[in-house]
Amino acid sequence: MDFDIIFGNAARAAFGPEAIILALAAIGLNIHFGYTGLLNFGQVGFIMLGAYGTSVTVATFGWSLWAGIPIGLFLALVLAVTLGIPTLRLHAVMFAIATIAAAEIIRILIGSTDAIGLTGGPLSVSFDAGAFFDLNPYADGPQDRYGVGTFAFTGQQMWVITVGWVLVALVSLIVFLIVRSPWGRVLKSIREDEDAARSLGKNVFWYKMQALMIGGVIGGMAGVIDAIKTSGADPNGFRPQVTFYTYTALLLGGAATYLGPVLGAILFWFLREWIESFLRQLSAEAWLPDAVADFLEGSEGIISVAMVGLALVLLMLFRPQGITGNRTEMQLDAR
Repeated sequence: MDFDIIFGNAARAAFGPEAIILALAAIGLNIHFGYTGLLNFGQVGFIMLGAYGTSVTVATFGWSLWAGIPIGLFLALVLAVTLGIPTLRLHAVMFAIATIAAAEIIRILIGSTDAIGLTGGPLSVSFDAGAFFDLNPYADGPQDRYGVGTFAFTGQQMWVITVGWVLVALVSLIVFLIVRSPWGRVLKSIREDEDAARSLGKNVFWYKMQALMIGGVIGGMAGVIDAIKTSGADPNGFRPQVTFYTYTALLLGGAATYLGPVLGAILFWFLREWIESFLRQLSAEAWLPDAVADFLEGSEGIISVAMVGLALVLLMLFRPQGITGNRTEMQLDAR
């Protein structure tokens, strides 16, 4: 067992582009669920529209990347408004069903064969993100690596990581400021007792709509980063489990906290990659029975997700408010 490689791979995943995407998605979901109490099971829909809005603008219409980014965010905003108007008055469970259904409908439409000319359909869509990488200050030659051992990135990856984590910091700061404002206190009151907030003259529907819009646009930012990272978008990358990974990160770090979504995203990818790297090395050990080695080989991803899920179950039992959460603020009700 080479634990240097295992920890290097885990640290690389914890601070790489995937963790940034998950952190942004979890910050947006925190606005919905953590602060407002909206049980949104369709966060992946906002991520998907951010990614496809950016990709299609450049690949299909031939516009600039700098036009594609705001279009992707605008589409996420449109989804929030379109989804919120008919559903925000529904019961929490019905709202959850409506959001997951909406995200799946969008994914199926985008990935259909009829949409090949626009979105690439099931074949995905790709574009040239050169406008972004032209600003890259890092050397990106074949020998240029930034880091130590397996915890190292190429120049292009470092540029995505730098911009991504700066964006995460800025968004976290904005969320910190708005949640501490009177507006944020109204959101918390809606989460705790919607009828009480309404009795004080607050327009509960409009506050929920604002929260859905802000969290949706932040989710769209995650999609933009994903599109730039991969220079495209694939409908198979936006399945419902992405939303549940986002919930896992949020609950691990602590819902209704400022740093919980970011910490949860880092921990999620660290644990997942650590387990996968460990199992890959374990399956190659000579002393391991062939049947066990054959089972482990190729099953690392499934086992790692199951183990992270087990960690979440244990967290629900012993610390339901999450790692950084506060019981007086909010905790996951495991009853």
